[in-house]
Amino acid sequence: MLELLKEQPADNIIALMGQFANDNRETKVDLGVGVYKNQSGVTPIMGAVKKAQALLLESQVSKSYVGLLGNLDFVQSMKNLILSDSLRSENFVGAQAPGGTGSLHQMFLLLRAANPNITVWISSPTWPNHPSMLRHLGIEFRYYRYFSEETGSIDFDGMMSDLAEAKCNDVILLHGCCHNPTGANLSVGEWDSISQLCLKNEIIPLVDLAYQGFGDGLEEDVLGLRRMAGLVPELIIAASCSKNFGLYRDRVGVALYLNENKKVLSLTSDNLKSVNRLTYSFPPDWGATVVSTILNDSGLRADWNEEVQDIRSSITHLRLGLRDALKRATNSDRFAFLGEHKGMFSRLGLTKGQVDLLRKDHAIYMVGDSRINIAGLNEKSVNVLANAVAKIL
Repeated sequence: MLELLKEQPADNIIALMGQFANDNRETKVDLGVGVYKNQSGVTPIMGAVKKAQALLLESQVSKSYVGLLGNLDFVQSMKNLILSDSLRSENFVGAQAPGGTGSLHQMFLLLRAANPNITVWISSPTWPNHPSMLRHLGIEFRYYRYFSEETGSIDFDGMMSDLAEAKCNDVILLHGCCHNPTGANLSVGEWDSISQLCLKNEIIPLVDLAYQGFGDGLEEDVLGLRRMAGLVPELIIAASCSKNFGLYRDRVGVALYLNENKKVLSLTSDNLKSVNRLTYSFPPDWGATVVSTILNDSGLRADWNEEVQDIRSSITHLRLGLRDALKRATNSDRFAFLGEHKGMFSRLGLTKGQVDLLRKDHAIYMVGDSRINIAGLNEKSVNVLANAVAKIL
């Protein structure tokens, strides 16, 4: 019977991983996969995570199931990390989920159940899994302008013009910080403008927060989101701990829903339990408890804060180094926009043909739209990439 299944389109990033693995050139550089790597090319386990795991090994006495909403201490701790005091604790409900992707998926399911005719507005460009998930779930989506290839910055006027067409109860999917794939971030003032549009047209913002701490800081990266939380009556957040806690393979995420109506909050919580039960039943506990342990221990939290700061400083150093190396190699300011972007990603503005040449002739691997993972570079490969780019322009 399974021969009747349809062949599925390949995931471009996964396919790129396979090509990179099969390349025998010693000089190859992987800028495609979105994981943080240190200067040795390793995605390290954070010291705070190792300490928290050791504490749990000593103290945990059971591997019984957690509740359908997961570890609620973790959910509360993540709400505090993201939103601090921008709303009262009783004005939200949340659930642990398998990664940020799992959090998004569960909230998409709730939105579809509440309104089968809903439209979700997503940025152009965006993380490829956003449209893929929406398409898979049969949820209508439309793109709004976000990034200008000409300026290397946000086309905010175009964005607001497109979003003005959103209808009552439509959903706007926003990147909380460190936009993937462009690295171009909304200012606090732009967050305020979007919040006012949501209020005026009764639009629901859904924020994908995958890189808190990797842009300007753990607090600074969510200033706009916190202001939005204090303005709009209804807000959804899907957050990931993959990057800022380094828990990629442990799949740790949280889905948060904000509303002042307690009846709606109770209904949302019950429905989250239901979709969780039908999707994966109980979420995995270990990684979430590690995060909760770190956030609720002053010593571990201080260690973790310092490690996140070191990662952010490393990425920023590489980003500025690449900008300067490209200026030297191309004798132009064409890539000056890199210095304004935040987080792990940026798009170089190259054509697919030029990206193919970088892979074939220089063993440099990046996604076809020229998105690169800045954290995949090191002191040596910054110049390798800059010189190769200069040759193919």
